[in-house]
Amino acid sequence: MRFDLNKFLSAAKNPHTASFSFDLSGRDWPGYQLPAPVAGIFSVTRTAEGAEVALQADAAVEAECARCLAPVHETYHIAQQYTVRPRDLEDPDFELPLDEEGLLDVEELVYQEIILAVPRVLLCSPDCLGLCPICGKRKAAGCTCQPAGEAAPADARLSILKQLLS
Repeated sequence: MRFDLNKFLSAAKNPHTASFSFDLSGRDWPGYQLPAPVAGIFSVTRTAEGAEVALQADAAVEAECARCLAPVHETYHIAQQYTVRPRDLEDPDFELPLDEEGLLDVEELVYQEIILAVPRVLLCSPDCLGLCPICGKRKAAGCTCQPAGEAAPADARLSILKQLLS
């Protein structure tokens, strides 16, 4: 979906609102996937200085827990507002993604906002204990290989480093 901000700033007097649903599953996501289309509302309203662009979207995210590899299913709500002035459209560092014709690429804007909204490290729960270094089972599932407070056994592959430090 593309929107002509320049045309809106020069002629439009009424607000513009559009619902959207983008299938972003084919995009490159850092460590997670979007199993369903991202749905939301895009609106532009005229102001004294230019226009107010508002974006609201809901994105379902699937990933593996970074500590225990359990499935993680989260939904992120995105609500952003931007102020656009006519001179902003000529700025090469303008924060909104414009295509080669100078049109606002709403799908790219949604993609960028999802990248910023989803944390880099996804966990199944904030207090996830991870995997046992001995048996490889999830600690939360009741692994008893290592009593709490005891240090993990030394990795034999690193013993050469201990000799070098002595």
